[in-house]
This record gives sequence, C-alpha cells and structure tokens, in this order.
Amino acid sequence: MTDPRFEEGEVVAAMPARYDKLKHKAYIYLTAGRDLLVFRQPDQPWVGLQVPGGTVDPGESHLQAALREFHEETGLALPHALDALTEQMVLYDNAAGRDVHHRRLYHARMPVTAQARRRARWEHFEMSPSAGGDPIRFELFWMDIDAALALDPAGFFTGFHAPLAALKPRLVGHATGAGA
Repeated sequence: MTDPRFEEGEVVAAMPARYDKLKHKAYIYLTAGRDLLVFRQPDQPWVGLQVPGGTVDPGESHLQAALREFHEETGLALPHALDALTEQMVLYDNAAGRDVHHRRLYHARMPVTAQARRRARWEHFEMSPSAGGDPIRFELFWMDIDAALALDPAGFFTGFHAPLAALKPRLVGHATGAGA
C-alpha cells in the first residue's frame, strides 16, 4: 500500500487557477565534485530518488527551511552558503485534494577538504516528518551527475530529475568524485 504523502505529482509551468493548499518547500542539491547526494526510502520502494529538503515551517525562510530539512534528512549540517538553482511548481491532484508545492531548489558544494572524509553510503531516520507519522528511513548515497542524468526521470520522485541538466555545467572544473 502506498503512502499518500508520496503520490506522484506533475511539474506545472504556472500556478493552477484552482487548488486546495499551497505548500512552500525547499531542497538542496549537494555536490561533491561531480557527485550528487541522493536518497531512497527503503520502506517506501515506490518513491523514486530524492534530494534532501522539505516543508517550510511558519516564520521560516526558504533558506532556513532548506538547511533545517537537510540536517533532519541526512544528519549532516551545511555551514556554508547556498546558491539558488531554480524554482518549481508541482501539482498533486489526488483523493487527498489538489495541492501545489512551490519548491525552491538550491545548490551547495561540499568543500574539497571534506570530500575525502565523506561516507559513500549511510542510513538516517527523519524523526519528525512534517506530515506526521512514523520516522522515515532514508538510504543516502552519492551518484555521478552523468549517471543521474542517464536515469529515466521516472526513477526520481516528481520533478527532482528536471534540474540536473542545469546543475551539470556548475560542476565543470570540479574534481571527479568517487561515485556510489
């Protein structure tokens, strides 16, 4: 049985005329050289690959939410600046209602000095999901940008594959990572 929090949506070009809820979201595409940090949810195998991030809480900026959510989902802290990558509107039209997620996507680079110490793969639990419910188990790992681009977009959760083509040119000139 699937979890309604992870039903597929559709990236749309503009805000639809009618919707029930607008949710603000913020995500971080962290790279180490040419590698991108992604995760899957082993207990929800139907959910595609994702990047860390989530819901903006009341009173929080998108940037604050991106950093908080990144830490909650990975166990890592990013003490450095984020670069704007793009924005997305994602429409979720299902039995739970018609919701729009306004996503702000950021890019962060792992400092070269930290790349040698990074873990290739690890597991982490998000203990307080924004939609409630039990903790969510994440399996995090690094994926070469070309391998990520070569995947069918359906291998990623709604819309997370779309910014990869714009992300790749930002990685030119950076050292090649180890991959996963």
